[in-house]
Amino acid sequence: MGKDVMRLEPESVIPILKPRLIMTLGNLIERGSDRAEFLKLCKRVEYTIRAWYLLQFEDLMQLYSLFDPVNGARKLEQQNLSEEEIDVLEQNFMMYFFEVMNKSNFKLANNEEVEVAHSGQYLLNLPITVDESKLDKTLLKRYFANNPHEDLPDFSDKYIIFRRGIGIDRTTDYFFMEKVDMIIGRFWAWLLRVTRVHQIISRKRSECHQINPKKTDEVNTEAEPEDHFVERIRIQNLDLSTRNLLNKITIQEPTFDRMIVVYRKASSKPKKERGIFVKHFRNIPMADMEIVLPEKKNPSLTPMDWAQFLISAIIGLVTLVSSLERPKADVWVIIALLSGLIGYCGKIYFTFQQRMATYQNLITKSMYDKQLDSGRGTLLHLCDDVIQQEVKEVTISFFILMEQGKATRDDLDRRCEDLIVEEFGEKCNFDVDDAVHKLEKLGIVTRDSIGRYHCVGLKRANEIIGTTTEELVLKAKQDIISA
Repeated sequence: MGKDVMRLEPESVIPILKPRLIMTLGNLIERGSDRAEFLKLCKRVEYTIRAWYLLQFEDLMQLYSLFDPVNGARKLEQQNLSEEEIDVLEQNFMMYFFEVMNKSNFKLANNEEVEVAHSGQYLLNLPITVDESKLDKTLLKRYFANNPHEDLPDFSDKYIIFRRGIGIDRTTDYFFMEKVDMIIGRFWAWLLRVTRVHQIISRKRSECHQINPKKTDEVNTEAEPEDHFVERIRIQNLDLSTRNLLNKITIQEPTFDRMIVVYRKASSKPKKERGIFVKHFRNIPMADMEIVLPEKKNPSLTPMDWAQFLISAIIGLVTLVSSLERPKADVWVIIALLSGLIGYCGKIYFTFQQRMATYQNLITKSMYDKQLDSGRGTLLHLCDDVIQQEVKEVTISFFILMEQGKATRDDLDRRCEDLIVEEFGEKCNFDVDDAVHKLEKLGIVTRDSIGRYHCVGLKRANEIIGTTTEELVLKAKQDIISA
C-alpha cells in the first residue's frame, strides 16, 4: 500500500523552554563577565516586556470576568448595564482575545485543514457532528463582521478552533475489530470493481471535482523547501499479512500540539446567555479532532452501516425463501444462510458498540488527560505564553547580532533559524519582524543607512533598559534577609 504523507508548514512558535534557551546561549559566550551581563539583560528584557503587557492583560481578565460562564451573569447584574453596553464589552473582550492569540502564534483552523484532518481515521471511527441548535450564532458573527478575517471556516459563526504546533501520536495494539473492518472494506471494494459499480461512483466523483477545481490545484501545489512531512500510518493502509493481522501493530497520526475552542451556548431562557466558553486541549490527533468540538451529538450507525445491514438482510431473506421453496430444501444450507446473516448483522452491531466504547474512552481522556484548562485558567496561560515567546524572540535575535555582527532583515531571519536548528535541533519560522520591532522599542538595536541592524554592547544595553522594579524588590528582600 502507498504511504499517506502530510505536508506541514513550519510554525512561528519557538518550541524551546525559555530557561534552556537562555542558559544554552549564555554558555556559548566565552568571557564570564559578558555572560553575566547577558543573563542580566535577559532578565531585564523579560521584566520590561511583562510590564508592557500588564495593563492589556488586566483589561482582558476584567472583561472576561463579566462573561465567565460560572460567575459572569451575577457580575453583569451588579454592573447594571444595558444590552447595548454589554454588546460593546463582549466585542472588546473578543478583540483583546484575538490579539493575545495572534501574539501566541495560534492560527484559526480553516476548512482545508479540517478537511485534511477528517480525511483519515485514527482511534475515533464514528461520525461526530455538532448540535448547532445548542450554539449561539451572534457573538462570533458580529465579531467577524467588524473584524474581517481571510479563509474563515464554515462553522465560524458558531464556534472557532485555534491550533498551534505539530506533534506525532503513536498507538500500539492488536486492533482486531479494526483489522476485520479493513478486510471487509477491501472485499467490498473488490466486489464493487467486479460488478463495475465503482465506475458509476468514480464518474460521479469526477463530476464533483470539476465543480471545485481549487482544491485539486492546491493539492498539486509544490511544497516549499522549509516544509516538512509527517507520515500517517493507518490500519486502512496495512499490507495483508499474517504478521500484521495476528500481532500488535503501531499506528501513527500527526497531532495539533495545542487547540483552543471558543463558543457560546444558545439561549434557552428569556434572558440572553452571555457566558463565553474557552477550552484548551493538548496533543489532539488530527484525524480525531472531533473530540474537541462543542455540544456533540450522540453518534449512531452511519448510513453506510444501515445500507449494508439492510442489503445483507434482504439478500439473505430472498436467498432463504428461495431455498425453502425448492422441493428438496437442504437443511444445512438454510442453517448456513441463517448463521451467516445473523453473524453479519451481529458484526455490524458489535462493531458499533466497540466504536461507542472507544468514543466514550476518548471523550473521557480528552476531559482528564488532554484538556489543559478552561476559562480564566486558559487566559492566564495564554498571557504568560505571550511573554515567553516575546522574550525568546528578543533573546535569540539580540544574541545573533551580538555574536555575528550587523545583518539585514533576511540575514537575521536566516541566522536565527539556523541557530535554533544547530543548537536545539528544532525548526520554526522565526518571526523576525516582531523581534526587531521589540528590540528597537527597547532601544538596544538600531539600523544603519543601508537598512542593516546592529546592537549596542551588553553593558550599554543594560544601562539603556535600566534597573527594573523587580530587581529593586529582589534587592530589598536580600537586604532584609542579610540584615
